[in-house]
Amino acid sequence: MTQAASTVRTCGTCGNLDATDPCGICADDRRDQSMICIVEDVADLWALERTATFKGTYHVIGGTLSALDGRGPEDLNISQLLARVTAGGISEVILATSATVDGQTTAHYISDRLEDIGAERGEGPHITRLAHGVPVGGELDYLDDGTLSAALKARRPV
Repeated sequence: MTQAASTVRTCGTCGNLDATDPCGICADDRRDQSMICIVEDVADLWALERTATFKGTYHVIGGTLSALDGRGPEDLNISQLLARVTAGGISEVILATSATVDGQTTAHYISDRLEDIGAERGEGPHITRLAHGVPVGGELDYLDDGTLSAALKARRPV
């Protein structure tokens, strides 16, 4: 444990935890460096990595905005995200915050800041959000009203 504590550090690019800086994900030249997936914490990053589906990079913001808990934008790793996007070369930003009120508020705040960057530069990254709704294998009678409402609103053609 002592050795792990002394070797693990925070990636200066994305906020992931690794033994190297930049982390293995940021340093991997097989990844699409033009895509950034924003997550709340390192556990969310690794949950997405387990799917082996996303081949871009990440940005860990370190939580969500919360007026009740006194957490504002300056308490999260948002300014570094904005600097990454402002530097250029980012074509898509995926908002992968939780479907809670705080997660949605955080996603909205980040989306507004990214749109501001796009307006200043005359172009900005494409901003997307993870889908919400009925999980694979989910039965409708076990789902809460919010999940069912989101699924109805996000329906798409077959």
